Amino acid sequence: MAWVALVLSVIAIWFASLLKILHGSSSSSKAAFLDDGGNSRRRNVLLAIAHPDDESMFFAPVINYLISRGHNMHVLCMSTGNADGMGNIRKEELYLASAVLKIPTKQVKVLDHPDFQDGFGKVWDSNLLASIIDKETRLHSIDLVITFDDYGISGHCNHRDVHRGVRKLLHDSSRKHLEAWELVSTNIVRKYIGPVDIWLSILFARHQKSGESHCLLNLDPRKSYSAMAQHSSQWVWYRKLFVAFSSCSYVNTLKKIE
Repeated sequence: MAWVALVLSVIAIWFASLLKILHGSSSSSKAAFLDDGGNSRRRNVLLAIAHPDDESMFFAPVINYLISRGHNMHVLCMSTGNADGMGNIRKEELYLASAVLKIPTKQVKVLDHPDFQDGFGKVWDSNLLASIIDKETRLHSIDLVITFDDYGISGHCNHRDVHRGVRKLLHDSSRKHLEAWELVSTNIVRKYIGPVDIWLSILFARHQKSGESHCLLNLDPRKSYSAMAQHSSQWVWYRKLFVAFSSCSYVNTLKKIE
């Protein structure tokens, strides 16, 4: 029957894509991310996120890539994710997830600022965000920031606010050597086709101007699952499905913020 052939084809493409990830290079861009002609230097990188679990749900491929290449990774989480009154629990879960991702606990900071509380409809001030991120980058000699793009993958207003805070910092900062990259959002079809999206992500990256977009494959997708499982308060059935089927578990495309 036609539908049986279709299902088998989808399964075959899924597993072929997964094999490409497991046996391929972690970078599928024309030039490897942060590789300056084969003489890459160790960078101090800050991942700016909105809530505990953002790092595992969305950024695991880029975190694995950076850690595997010896870059120094810091995480700045702008809230405890206290929308349901579990902020203290979620904060500790972030530390556990960071350990799975091999980010030292001392390099993870979670804010509980009264103006940055988790929730839809709560606008976070860009100027204040920029000021806090600037302070953190100076404290740890950060020269590269990674965050959400203007849509924020899921469209969550807090994700989008963090992006605007980073962009505000870049606009106002006199530090010419500070650069920032955003995680590119995709449409809903690409978002939920799991490893199959690697082909479209690679194609997208290769059609961008050289050096301005990089496609990073997650060579150990199980780590996304293991890290997200540390967020036990959030580890409900639909998030388990999200991690299994989300393209963000398998590939991240980063685009330079100008």
